[in-house]
Amino acid sequence: MNARALIYSFSHKPHIPPTDISAPKRSLCPDSRRHTPFRFRVQIQNREHYWVLRVSGRDSGGGKRRGGKVFADVKSEAYDISESVDKFEKGLNDVPSGKEEELEEEPLAVAEASWLEQFPKRWVIVVLCFSAFLLCNMDRVNMSIAILPMSAEYNWNPGTVGLIQSSFFWGYLLTQIAGGIWADTVGGKQVLAFGVIWWSIATILTPVAAKVGLPFLLVVRAFMGIGEGVAMPAMNNILSKWIPVAERSRSLALVYSGMYLGSVTGLAFSPFLIHQFGWPSVFYSFGSLGTVWFAVWISKAHSSPLEDPELRPAEKKLILASSVSKEPVKEIPWKLILSKAPVWALIVSHFCHNWGTFILLTWMPTYYNQVLKFNLTESGLFCVLPWLTMAFSANLGGWIADTLVSKGFSVTRVRKIMQTIGFLGPAFFLTQLSHINSPAMAVLCMACSQGTDAFSQSGLYSNHQDIAPRYSGVLLGLSNTAGVLAGVFGTASTGYILQHGSWDDVFKVSVGLYLFGTVVWNLFSTGEKIIE
Repeated sequence: MNARALIYSFSHKPHIPPTDISAPKRSLCPDSRRHTPFRFRVQIQNREHYWVLRVSGRDSGGGKRRGGKVFADVKSEAYDISESVDKFEKGLNDVPSGKEEELEEEPLAVAEASWLEQFPKRWVIVVLCFSAFLLCNMDRVNMSIAILPMSAEYNWNPGTVGLIQSSFFWGYLLTQIAGGIWADTVGGKQVLAFGVIWWSIATILTPVAAKVGLPFLLVVRAFMGIGEGVAMPAMNNILSKWIPVAERSRSLALVYSGMYLGSVTGLAFSPFLIHQFGWPSVFYSFGSLGTVWFAVWISKAHSSPLEDPELRPAEKKLILASSVSKEPVKEIPWKLILSKAPVWALIVSHFCHNWGTFILLTWMPTYYNQVLKFNLTESGLFCVLPWLTMAFSANLGGWIADTLVSKGFSVTRVRKIMQTIGFLGPAFFLTQLSHINSPAMAVLCMACSQGTDAFSQSGLYSNHQDIAPRYSGVLLGLSNTAGVLAGVFGTASTGYILQHGSWDDVFKVSVGLYLFGTVVWNLFSTGEKIIE
């Protein structure tokens, strides 16, 4: 704001007492006239946010002493007092006579800022992470739709399809722990940027690899897994630094709902693109979006609030007040981490959860096509409903979890409640599929199964930052490694089971693991910090 002064001129009437002018906006007296020369002295006081100039003097003719004040709303900068006196004298002499002059108030800095600048920076980071996970699942699920025309073109049997689907997890498995270590030591910004651009390039190369041969396709899908494998640890590292504890469940739920909406977008648009432009168009179009995200991320994101020069002081104070140490991790205490029972509860529960989740992610369109007899377009569209349900349920669960914590429920109790829903809900609805003959009811069961599954985002997926906030990236890498192993074995074994059994057998394995995970989680998990 520009410095400016509101000047009170001295009246020629000797009996009018001096008046303070403290309002920000004032009209000057219309009958003011120039004064006769007088001697004056100036006293300056700093009253924290403004300056007060006290002026007193006598007429050269020996009249009564008169006084007044001048208020200035100025920035606290070094100032030459001789200049201020000269300007003050000039201001007295330049007061217009017989006119009213309106001094307009300048808008506050807050009002001048754009809406985007006022939006909390920590939630800008959350939205960008949400967008990254949206692209992550768009690029992942497009294969589950494109595999149908691809298998027809290249004569792949169910075993080969299962091998292709699982090859993604070979690379995904390799970078879980490595991505966590990298994020905790280097910073989440660089790691997540690398992951997005890497998997986007691999997505674009998928059609070329398929035409060259099956081994090349398997390698490219594994390369894509390498890029997506670092995304979760990097995101977890960033949010552990940017998000206060009271907003943890909601922020993570929003980011993970990006995965679900990515599945919705991929499953909804893939059939259309395949019918209009052929199956390679899915990989070309989806993969190219990653370059756009990369450009925005590099210009807007920072690994921690301490590195952001544009972060407002009030928001920085809010974030740092309830945060852990922002010093980079130099050494990982592996022995300490692996000696804790809650860590193993996380690892086992993550395995049990991901077995069912990844089977539905990769095999759901095939189930709709083979069992419910939906065509390619219908399979893609009906697959959208469960993922929409998950996006809604994840954010609902995050709001419920944060509300319970704010009302005094222990974090441990909240995490156990949310994860129990995330296990027992899918287990119940999957058991109902074998008793249903209606396609509509089967789709509804799938939607309810996935919807209750999403409560896990406020359970085990929020627990890494609870028990070891400084090592949250490494800890997520550890538990997600187990989750990826579930994806590798679950996706590949589903193809084997379908060759020798039925879909009921596939669902029974998932239900058994959900029940086992429920027991382990409620016995050994905690929401308290166990590793400093």
